[in-house]
Amino acid sequence: MLQVKNISFGYTDKVIIKNINFTVTQGQNIAILGESGCGKSTLLKLIYGLYDLDEGQIFWKEAEVLGPKYNLIPGMPFMKYMAQDFDLSPHETVSENIGKFLSNAFNALKKLRIEELLEVVEMTEFARIKVSLLSGGQQQRVALAKAIALEPEVLLLDEPFSHIDNFRKNALRRNLFAYLKSRGITCFIATHDSTDALSFSDETIVLKDGRIIDKAPSADVYMYPMNKYVASLFGEVNELKLSQLITVDGEDEDVLLYPHQLKVAENGILKAIVKQSFFKGSRYLIKAVFDRKVIFFEHDSILNLNDEVKLTIV
Repeated sequence: MLQVKNISFGYTDKVIIKNINFTVTQGQNIAILGESGCGKSTLLKLIYGLYDLDEGQIFWKEAEVLGPKYNLIPGMPFMKYMAQDFDLSPHETVSENIGKFLSNAFNALKKLRIEELLEVVEMTEFARIKVSLLSGGQQQRVALAKAIALEPEVLLLDEPFSHIDNFRKNALRRNLFAYLKSRGITCFIATHDSTDALSFSDETIVLKDGRIIDKAPSADVYMYPMNKYVASLFGEVNELKLSQLITVDGEDEDVLLYPHQLKVAENGILKAIVKQSFFKGSRYLIKAVFDRKVIFFEHDSILNLNDEVKLTIV
């Protein structure tokens, strides 16, 4: 397992990663979510050993992850880190980039391995094309294949699908994460896309200001968000008072509701005024005002400006 023990780090005197502590079981896929600048990319680089820790330790099984002070070439041999800049050789072909670190001792096996990886990232038809002629999304797919070529024990991905269109992204995610699971490869993915967490990750780590504020099975992070910040990482969220929903005896509490948890009903207890309707394909996201506060709910058809509706909790 991977053990991250009370690590802290700063590029300068300002601390970026603050006393982070967690463990991960081999073969798990872990999503790292959080707003820009919260420390997601830095945490990946520390796990890989690109920087020396200010405090704490990181272990993979029995091996301690050590930084540049201890390694002539930063990075651990049993890990692979894919940065956002891809790190490809532009004047080499797709196949040459993917097979760069594969042994030439058995050319037939090397060729088969490259063909397998090309299929995983759906780039077979571009095998002999120079990387410089590819789009950003295609280059990102090549970088993914290169990262898993030697089947690392731990794979660290920093926004690995950011340049890939939705048509390719959905199939690629299914292929990639199924491949990693079948090989028992532990994977960390720093992402802004909640689909990476909800559909493909066993657990999600939520970072804010360099600290872990939640680490739990991804479905639990979504269904039972600790606060509005966590819930907002998955889209729009409404923050209401419990007393606005039911009669409360004692202290009032905040209640977090996603838009799909509110619906129009004749016996609804929340009276809201419609301000805008956004078409989402299978439904509409409705922006409304309730008690002088903006709220969002979902509806199966467009609603007129300034219509009054009654809402209930699903």
